Amino acid sequence: MPPVLFEYDDEAMKTSALMVLLVAMCAAQGPSAPTVADRVVSPEVAGRQVTFRLYAPKAEKVTLNGDWMKLGARVALTKGADGVWSLTVGPLEPQVYLYSFNVDGMNIADPVNPQMKLRARTSASLVEVPGDALWIERNVPHGKVEMVTRNSKVLGDVREVFVYTPPGYDANRSERYPVLYLFHGNNDVAEGWTRTGRAHVILDNLMAAGKVKPMLLVMPWAHSAPYGAAGLKNAELFEKYLLEEVVPMVDSTYRTAKGSANRALAGLSMGASLSLNIGLRHLDLFGNIGLFSLAGFPRGFEETYKTLLADAKGTNLKLKTFWIGIGKADEGVEGNRALRAVLKKHGIQFMETELEGAHFYPVFRRELSEFAPMLFRR
Repeated sequence: MPPVLFEYDDEAMKTSALMVLLVAMCAAQGPSAPTVADRVVSPEVAGRQVTFRLYAPKAEKVTLNGDWMKLGARVALTKGADGVWSLTVGPLEPQVYLYSFNVDGMNIADPVNPQMKLRARTSASLVEVPGDALWIERNVPHGKVEMVTRNSKVLGDVREVFVYTPPGYDANRSERYPVLYLFHGNNDVAEGWTRTGRAHVILDNLMAAGKVKPMLLVMPWAHSAPYGAAGLKNAELFEKYLLEEVVPMVDSTYRTAKGSANRALAGLSMGASLSLNIGLRHLDLFGNIGLFSLAGFPRGFEETYKTLLADAKGTNLKLKTFWIGIGKADEGVEGNRALRAVLKKHGIQFMETELEGAHFYPVFRRELSEFAPMLFRR
């Protein structure tokens, strides 16, 4: 057998030798020491106390805003010698809270916390204070949340719809389920009700306790017009999108129970306004309506729905569930009360509640927790 000949490239050999030397030097030195910024832990939860930290050595003022505070309130953090600002708050009740920092006038999310609350225009961070609450995960059977992507002819773009199917949906192929269409508020995104609102966790826990009928949960993105466009334009586009594309997609893709009694609309704030108007205009499709923190009295309501209000008996027969809730500290609570007064004046039947708190997710979660058990009763 002839000898095997090797050709050597001097420059390549020199480069390889240099790389080996550099690797050896790095290994000898070990990993680089963590910086002050690397060591920051935020938020740090200990029981019901939470410590927030932010590394901002050149900042002159850092404040914190959170869902547990009064609307618009901010609390100052204290700066340490290492440039880390910190603040401990509590005790807080078991909840999932939104919070953000303000650094010399600029609002920012917590840069070392991966739990984010996405919005259409801004972002914040999330912190969970554990405890026995419906929105905290328990050791129970869990449903599934999937993201359905579709091209929308109505809106001319690609849209995501989040769909929750309850525990046992895949195993029991003969069962058909009622549907709750759940809408987010202004400046929110399609996954707002799952990532922040914990709607799927709430339903899991309620179903495990036998307090709610198994149902599908459908959560589309409700900003159908460009963000910041007039509310009326967005409402008209979203209604068309919902009725012509979302509802037919859900009925053709999932095992849904038919009829208006098996469909519900609910939402928070802007989503409550969409639920009210779409629901009342289409009682043949949606027999259940939930209004979470509808802030203010809808303009022209009595004139728009004068026929429906005049026929209270017929309207009440079509509305299997009509539920209205709001926080007592919500800025729009007086307008909400005015709406309820008009409904009562015309004899429209509904259930109502006012909860402790303002216009934030801790109230929205409680509203869903109270509304869901009312739905689809046999």
